[in-house]
Amino acid sequence: MLVHRSGFCRSNAVVVRGRAGVLLIDAGVTGAELGCLATDLGELGQTVVAGFSTHPHWDHLLWHARLGTAPRYGTARCADTARDRLSDPGARARVATMMPADIADQVPLELLGDITGVPAGTARVPWDGPPVRIIEHRAHAPGHAALVIEDRGVLVAGDMLSDVLTPMLDLAGAADPIEDYLAALRLLEDVAGDVEVLVPGHGSVGGAAELRARIERDRAYVLALRAGRDPGDPRVGPSAEPGWEWVSEVHEGQVRRLAERAAGG
Repeated sequence: MLVHRSGFCRSNAVVVRGRAGVLLIDAGVTGAELGCLATDLGELGQTVVAGFSTHPHWDHLLWHARLGTAPRYGTARCADTARDRLSDPGARARVATMMPADIADQVPLELLGDITGVPAGTARVPWDGPPVRIIEHRAHAPGHAALVIEDRGVLVAGDMLSDVLTPMLDLAGAADPIEDYLAALRLLEDVAGDVEVLVPGHGSVGGAAELRARIERDRAYVLALRAGRDPGDPRVGPSAEPGWEWVSEVHEGQVRRLAERAAGG
C-alpha cells in the first residue's frame, strides 16, 4: 500500500496493490498531482484497475485521463448524491467556485464524479486484490465510507480522524448530524482492534495508538458541540497549526448553525 500526498489540505490518495494492478482511493486534487501519480504508477509497472471515492465531495471525486478507464466505485448513496449534484449543465462551474482561487484553474473536472455505486449492503470493494471492507455511515456526507484493507491492517478513513481538521458535520442534509457522527465513530472504534495504520482523508498517517486517540478526540469535540460548550480542541483557536487557522472559522460556523437548528431556524 502507498500514500500519495496532495498539497491541497494534505489530501491523501491511497494505492493498494492487487494481482493485476492497483485500487486507487480518493485519487487526488490538481492535474499536476494526478499526472504525477500516474507517472509514479507507470514507473512501478502498475495500472489502475479500480477506483473508489469515499464520499461525494468534489476533492474526493476527481480523476485524470492518464489514470485510465477502470471502474470507479462509491457506495450507492455516494454515487446517487454525486449524480444528483452534478446533473445540471452548470454543476462543474459551480464546483469550481468552491475551490480556493489559487488552485481552481489547476483542477481537472472533466471526469468529476463518474462513479458507480456498489449495491447497498456490499461488504467489500469489487476488485481482484486484497479484501477491502466497506464501512458505510452517515457522518460528514451522504454515503460516506471508510475502508479497511484487511490483510494490511489499514483503515482509510475518508474525511474523519484527521489531526488537522475537526469533525465536519453534515448540517445540510442530515436529520441528526450529531448522532450520525457519534454512530460513525462507534463503527470505526469497532474495527480499531484490526487496524495498525490509519490514513485520514486529510492530515498525517498514524498508527494504532493514534487511531484510538483520534477517535476519542473527535468524540470529545462532537459531544462538546452537542452540549454547547468550548471543545478545548487543539485544532481550533490559538493552538491551531499555522496555516490552518481557517478551521476555527469552520468550527464557529458549526456552532452557529447548530444553535439555529436548535432554535428551529
